[in-house]
Amino acid sequence: MKPIAPLRRTRARTLIATGLVTSLALLTACTKSEDSDAGKGGSSARASDPGQVVASPSGGSGPTCTIGAYGGGKLDLKSATVGFSQSEKEANPFRIAETASIKAEAAKRGVKLLTANAQSQFSKQISDVQDLIAKGADLLVVAPLNSDGWEPVLRTAAAKHIPIVTVDRKINATACKDYVSFIGSDFVRQGERAADSMIEATGGKGEIAILLGAAGNNVTTERTKGFEDRIKQKAPGLKVVFRQTGDFAREKGQSVTENLIQSKPGIKGIYAENDEMGLGAVNALKGAGKKPGDVKIVTIDGTRNAVRGIVDGWISGVIESNPRFGPLAFQTLDAFTRGEPVSEDIVIQDSAYTKANAAADVDKAY
Repeated sequence: MKPIAPLRRTRARTLIATGLVTSLALLTACTKSEDSDAGKGGSSARASDPGQVVASPSGGSGPTCTIGAYGGGKLDLKSATVGFSQSEKEANPFRIAETASIKAEAAKRGVKLLTANAQSQFSKQISDVQDLIAKGADLLVVAPLNSDGWEPVLRTAAAKHIPIVTVDRKINATACKDYVSFIGSDFVRQGERAADSMIEATGGKGEIAILLGAAGNNVTTERTKGFEDRIKQKAPGLKVVFRQTGDFAREKGQSVTENLIQSKPGIKGIYAENDEMGLGAVNALKGAGKKPGDVKIVTIDGTRNAVRGIVDGWISGVIESNPRFGPLAFQTLDAFTRGEPVSEDIVIQDSAYTKANAAADVDKAY
């Protein structure tokens, strides 16, 4: 990831990432989704919700983008129409919280918002975004399902000078030419932190498995790279003996883990590249008669059910990936359309849940 500008906090709980020419105000208010197992819809805004914070790496600021460089003219966000394309079915708590945050921020700002959900079908997402443009979207916020294959959308948006901000996942295209900014986590770093948690949980020895995320996006690739490189560097006694995709889905994570238990009965740890797959692994272990802690599980996301899994002893650690993109996405669009430079890569700072803080911080999860 490219470095971004440092931060300062104001009394209004606004965070500002500044570089030589960059200024982004962050709103830390956010929207929390209901527990995915509670059978309740909707979401609620709570003062205790942890908003996204921009990371502040050393080494100066990274490249920025301006509306002049991108093409097009200045625009008043309040009078604009924003289109939001969600990639996956909103059965996943991450996606529920992500969409709720976008909707809440649009409502707070009085901005007209058009939404579409691709239902985990990439061809549908491409047609969804083209439809949002046809319906009059002046600006786009996209949560990409895949990193490749966006050329049809990019050509259409470029012809109409429509700024695009991607959240959570990157697209394989050129910043400040094909899209304005990417807002998301440092996924390599998430993988490294997950490896550190696994090393601590297992003592750095034994056979471990990886439940890979969906293929075709940078999240899976980078979370895998960070984890495997860290294990090789810090714990050569840990051997990755099983890798299989669980498609970021609980049911698939469960079925893959059921096969894992049969083929590798001595497995000591499971790294699940999101919470849903990790919770599926827990279900499989329970079904096999395992006890909490028999197999160490480390996951990434920060859903409430996964954090409760730490409290219950089934999960050893959860690395957060904060889905509350609404405030930062709209602040980025607002600054950009007013003619201010914005960072091409806006990397957020994620926390982590451990045995030491899970019980106290479970209400901060989504």
